[in-house]
Amino acid sequence: MKPLVAIVGRPNVGKSTLFNRITQKKDALVDDRAGVTRDRHYGEAAYNGREFILVDTGGFTDTDASGLAPDILEQIAAAVEESDMVILVLDGKGGISPFDQDVLRFLRPVKKPVLFAVNKIDGPEQEDRLHDFHALGAETLFPLSAEHGYGFHDFMDRLAGELDRLGPGPGPEPPEAAVKLAVVGRPNVGKSSLINRLLGENRLLVRDAPGTTRDAVDTLVQVRDKAYLFIDTAGIRRKSKVRKKLEKFSVIKALKGLERCDVAVVMLDAEEGVTDQDIRIAGYAYERKCAILFVFNKFDRVRKEAGAAKRLIRRLRLEARFLGFAPILTVSAKTGFRVKRIFEMADEIHSQYTLRIGTGAVNQIFQKALQNKEPPLFKGKRIRFYYATQASTRPPTFVAFVNFPEGIHFSYQRYLLNRIRDQARLDKTPIRILFRKRTGKKRHGPV
Repeated sequence: MKPLVAIVGRPNVGKSTLFNRITQKKDALVDDRAGVTRDRHYGEAAYNGREFILVDTGGFTDTDASGLAPDILEQIAAAVEESDMVILVLDGKGGISPFDQDVLRFLRPVKKPVLFAVNKIDGPEQEDRLHDFHALGAETLFPLSAEHGYGFHDFMDRLAGELDRLGPGPGPEPPEAAVKLAVVGRPNVGKSSLINRLLGENRLLVRDAPGTTRDAVDTLVQVRDKAYLFIDTAGIRRKSKVRKKLEKFSVIKALKGLERCDVAVVMLDAEEGVTDQDIRIAGYAYERKCAILFVFNKFDRVRKEAGAAKRLIRRLRLEARFLGFAPILTVSAKTGFRVKRIFEMADEIHSQYTLRIGTGAVNQIFQKALQNKEPPLFKGKRIRFYYATQASTRPPTFVAFVNFPEGIHFSYQRYLLNRIRDQARLDKTPIRILFRKRTGKKRHGPV
């Protein structure tokens, strides 16, 4: 699992600007006014090959004209509690504030690395501003300008080094051959109940109230000499419905669970039908390159309705056209109806998800596809395919070397993907194809 790094500090010290520079994006709202960031923002980041998740928090203060200060403090507390490292941002232009002392007292009990970044230091001639901040008792202060980049690489070198010292997460690693399943979905669709039914015992807390599961729970189970790792996650609510601090943080936990899984078991409520949030959650899994298994739970409540299964499946296929490869099951965690099929289907999906095809076979597939349908011209020139190979698994990813990668139209890419599915029997897994311009001497003839 990628480590989590939380950015904290009083309002208007440049936390969001630093967040944007580290993630190399502009996802966090940046404004000269204090207190603009009132919620957490999450972003993927990497430095020198070290990947991590960054979280930007609201300004640490006990006064707020809008009355939101207690909520902001709860958000900060949740972010710090779940993080592996903390960045405390200080204002090198404004100097020490009483709020800095408050933040320091808040962080003192935290048993994890804390880096002190003195922001708004635009050059070496301004580093004398650091002297006042030594009163905070920090061993090392990092002068930097989040806006202009001064001191940034020295700071990031230290951050990456601290992350390396953290090492792997606690607990034993699951067997390499274990099929990793993340059970995700809206609150109260029966995720924990389903896992309890599959395990045959009540290992996870189950209640009628939505949102009971607040954390991700890993459970390893052996079925017919095969290992499965179930990652139970908190329900992912719509953003407008997320208010409580623990519910808000459950979203990032669920997303982190998706990063570790092979197959995302996306649960839906058969009684409620397909919702926009169901499709959004499945999209989260697809973006993270997971294989996907849709499971309509509570099917016992609609089973007697004529054509109930066909109606649900038809609706889901219509709403999630981009996930046409994902199998769909109707089950009941309460009665046990068809739940064992999840193991069988997960095996089928996993075998395709991890399948590797030899380069010779890959080129044969491409050759047949090109013979049946030539690619369209690009600026009046013929697109030539030289050779293709499978670059990776999880999911199967193919690379085709051509003379004009930018000339491959989306429709022709989709045609090639469908041919790979048909010929390689990859109908239950996502697959990807990348087009690269051939460089150097030609080692292979045209496909």
